Amino acid sequence: MTTAQRGTLAAAILGSAIVFLDGTLVYIALPRIGAQLTSSVLGRLEGQTYVSSGYLATLAAFLVLAGALGDYYGRRRMFVIGLVGFGATSVLCGLAPNLELLVVGRVLQGVAGALLVPGSLAIITSTFEGPSRARAFGLWAAVTSALTTLGPPLGGIFVDSLGWRALFLVNVPLVAAGVWFTTRYMAESRDETASGHFDWLGAVVAVLAVGGLAFGATRGQQQQWRDPIAFVSIGIGAVALVAFPILMATRQHRLVPLALFRIRAFSAVNLSTLLIYGALYTNFGFQSLFLQGTLGYSPLGAAIVGLPSGILLTFLSARVGSLAGRLGVRGFMVAGPLLMALGFLWWVRVPPTSHGWRAVISDASTLVPPIDVFIDPLPATVLFGIGISLLVAPLTTALMSSVPVRNAGIASAINNALSRVGQPLIQAVVFIVVSGAFYATLAAAVPGTDPSAPELRSQYEAFNAPPKDAPPELAAAARVASTDAYHLAAIVCAGLMVGGAAVNAAGLRDPKVGASSRAPDSRIAG
Repeated sequence: MTTAQRGTLAAAILGSAIVFLDGTLVYIALPRIGAQLTSSVLGRLEGQTYVSSGYLATLAAFLVLAGALGDYYGRRRMFVIGLVGFGATSVLCGLAPNLELLVVGRVLQGVAGALLVPGSLAIITSTFEGPSRARAFGLWAAVTSALTTLGPPLGGIFVDSLGWRALFLVNVPLVAAGVWFTTRYMAESRDETASGHFDWLGAVVAVLAVGGLAFGATRGQQQQWRDPIAFVSIGIGAVALVAFPILMATRQHRLVPLALFRIRAFSAVNLSTLLIYGALYTNFGFQSLFLQGTLGYSPLGAAIVGLPSGILLTFLSARVGSLAGRLGVRGFMVAGPLLMALGFLWWVRVPPTSHGWRAVISDASTLVPPIDVFIDPLPATVLFGIGISLLVAPLTTALMSSVPVRNAGIASAINNALSRVGQPLIQAVVFIVVSGAFYATLAAAVPGTDPSAPELRSQYEAFNAPPKDAPPELAAAARVASTDAYHLAAIVCAGLMVGGAAVNAAGLRDPKVGASSRAPDSRIAG
């Protein structure tokens, strides 16, 4: 790896890392933000929700546009604009005097972040080729995973010692380092065949499709599907989604070349991404609620449960990336989701009386761990950690090697958009299923209970601790019903993982040993 390649990889990793970190760190600070900032328009809880969902929705909405801009106008140029924009909006967020301005800053921060995520992968694709590209993707996955894993504990320290504003202001030196690496080492790259006018109409429709679906599904679940704004947003997104391929098929200069989807590997990777990452993030969300609300784990205890997976992903990603570059990606991309599915299914063994990690933490002097550790979360997180380590770098390699380099930006953007819009859509469907199962189980366990009664639904919700004054019989039944509901969610998510593995097995073909992993520079109809 040359000095220029190392500097380019460092810039790409920094650009992606700050986007991922800001998507997770702010969750920790939301209670402090709501307590300290005033609001004249938004309610406190609503404002806190928008601080998080506003960032994630705009990030998802603008990914396709951002990837196309990089291919058309230059990836290095758009990457620098994204870095500078992310730094400026981070300052706006860190200095925001009220909740409304913080929400505006977060929305703009999501737009800037959209320029960085697909751009980083497209830049790596244009800088490396062959096995070295697979190793670069492995290093990218390892470092970003390490930062994401360590992010929540570090964020807690920042919030406790320096305040929540430090979470945003710390981005400034990271952005400055990214700009320095980019301007010093990164070469410009773009789609040299691009001509004519940029497809701004297609860009607007893509933003409405992805943003409408992502925001509508997220808000619908947060408001328990009682808010008409959620349905209007999903409706706009659905109409735009149907109109988008029709528009792309009829325009001369189109935002997304539809011929990309005729590439077997590209279509397979994107379909499996939708299934796998939708299941992954859905399970993450319900798992955290289950651990804290039903089993009584503290936030720190719930975070510790996930540490083995993060550690395995950090230390195995680079090695797996190198192996995938030599041996091919198909085997890794089939085995990885299957192991992740087994990890999800292990959770079905966890009872509502589980102590698991709490028992180990409270009695660290015990040489032989309690037996329930082995039927509780630890084996599940290890299986999941190995599985996701086998998946991340090979998936990125398969995706970026399936298309011509000139289409790398839009290819990465499509994949990232699918992974982000799949999560709220799948989570919304699973939420409806598990909520129905929760109230049905609760009603069956306590005769005479009406599962549709508003007062019951206002006090008892899946994965939430029962009220302190709840009758013992009803409280015990609620914990059992909540556990059964999470078991159902884990089974559904495991099924989606198996579906993703099947798609990869059917749709991917490894090149012959010794062949370059760079995609053939075949013409893609524009």
